Amino acid sequence: MPDYANDPAVKNLQEYLRIRTVHPNINYDECIAYLKRQATSLNLPATVYEVIPKKPILVMTWEGLEPNLPSILLNSHMDVVPVFEKSWTYPPFEARLVDDVIYARGVQDMKSVGIQYIEAIRRLKSNGIKLKRTVHLSFVPDEEVGGAEGLGAFVKTEHFKKLNVGFALDEGLTSPEDYFVVYNGERSIWHLRVICPGKSGHGSLLLPDNCGEKMRYIIDKFMDLRQESKKKLESNPELTIGDVTSVNLTMINGGIQNNVIPEKMTASFDIRLALSVNLVDFENMIKQWCKEAGKDVTYEFEQKDNYVPPTRVDETNAFWVAFKAAIDQLNIPLKVRTFPGGTDSRYVRAQGVPALGVSPLRRARPALHEHNESLPAAAFVEGIAVYEAVVPAIANA
Repeated sequence: MPDYANDPAVKNLQEYLRIRTVHPNINYDECIAYLKRQATSLNLPATVYEVIPKKPILVMTWEGLEPNLPSILLNSHMDVVPVFEKSWTYPPFEARLVDDVIYARGVQDMKSVGIQYIEAIRRLKSNGIKLKRTVHLSFVPDEEVGGAEGLGAFVKTEHFKKLNVGFALDEGLTSPEDYFVVYNGERSIWHLRVICPGKSGHGSLLLPDNCGEKMRYIIDKFMDLRQESKKKLESNPELTIGDVTSVNLTMINGGIQNNVIPEKMTASFDIRLALSVNLVDFENMIKQWCKEAGKDVTYEFEQKDNYVPPTRVDETNAFWVAFKAAIDQLNIPLKVRTFPGGTDSRYVRAQGVPALGVSPLRRARPALHEHNESLPAAAFVEGIAVYEAVVPAIANA
């Protein structure tokens, strides 16, 4: 039986997990210091960029034999979501190993992947492997709050352009099955608020121009659309949540007192638009609903992502061909899907760079953002071997 408690890679992951890069108000200093030590241990140069104050991005660089070729980017984020410590069986930042399972916030999302990159590079370098293309390892902040001030800002800089990235890998999701899932695209995220004004007055009256009636009309339209997507999923077992448009009513606001009709009510919706949806047509549909709902109903966006084409997963993409061949040689089944949420890879794709989201963690229960987030050590260690095969394949493509 493997002795995971004394495995240097597992110990390295535990050290990373103990650094509390947890929202809100993260201080990344300790994490950056740790990653600088990792770069030193790999004999790699590390550069820290601070496009946004207190939002550092660290890039380690392994120069290839042909550094003028487009490079490979291995991206991961340093930040993790908040915890409710009393709900955890083990302290979330202790990184305790229990029955060969690591319990810690960020062990799935996504500090394990960052360490898999590092440990795979360590093995390759110790074996004297040379790569054709330069490989960059980027460690970025604030993905868990949208990434706009992390990788989203960095990709717009000359610093990123000088990295000359030709292909990128980023996070996916843990698979409970024997196969890995690779994500080649993401739905467009729209966070939308609909404002329904109306005539205020006493709660005993049936006044015209009522904001509640307008609100009901709007909510019914969005919930009908939600039902359509549910029916699509139920009628076709081949579809996953990433293949349909998801709609959720997330906030309702309005009113100051129970016997006073409010002069305004608002409804907020989280919408994730399938890649098959025409975004212009969809917004025009919302405009029409607001018009039908009644006088002066409007909407505004808190977030409005543009359509970003998915990365091609066919013979026209040499990086995909190399990636898939490496996975096939390991005899690991692979499924391609659209990512259900949002990751930093959308920022890379928006720059015209092909990117795949994959977390090589299988036979493990997905526990994204849950209490008692955990990962079998065996899944983590297997993933290192996966990158040990994948990185040379794509870097030599």
